[in-house]
Amino acid sequence: MKIHIIAVGNKLPNWINDAFNEYIKRFPQEIGIHLTEIKPEKRTSSKSTEQIHKLESQRIKSALSTRYRIIALDETGKQWTTSQLAETLKKWMQTGHDTAFVIGGADGLHESIKQSADTILSLSKLTFPHGLARVILIEQLYRALSIIKNHPYHRI
Repeated sequence: MKIHIIAVGNKLPNWINDAFNEYIKRFPQEIGIHLTEIKPEKRTSSKSTEQIHKLESQRIKSALSTRYRIIALDETGKQWTTSQLAETLKKWMQTGHDTAFVIGGADGLHESIKQSADTILSLSKLTFPHGLARVILIEQLYRALSIIKNHPYHRI
């Protein structure tokens, strides 16, 4: 199984890239993690949020495969515990289907992305910058995998 993280945002601060890459190094090879950065649409006074969403959603859709299980990250989504994420990740690993987590830009995701998702997941009721959401997601995926593998990283 491969995990794809499709994230709107490029040219992020070094600390975000460093933290993300630190967790990537920890993943075993049988779980491939692939990051695809989507260029955010420039915000100008002549473009509405809806127009920006639509343009970014076209870029996101071009990065997605029809074979992916799509998990859209959105503040209105389901909130799982880390243990629930681990249980779900374990089931996904057994099916072998690739999974794509989609992180929107500064204004979130277009409704069409959320409607096409298999699951809408919320990392928290708090609002995070999209770059930080990327780091939180990768850490939680690593933590869930450590639960599955009985690795001491996750302590209850």
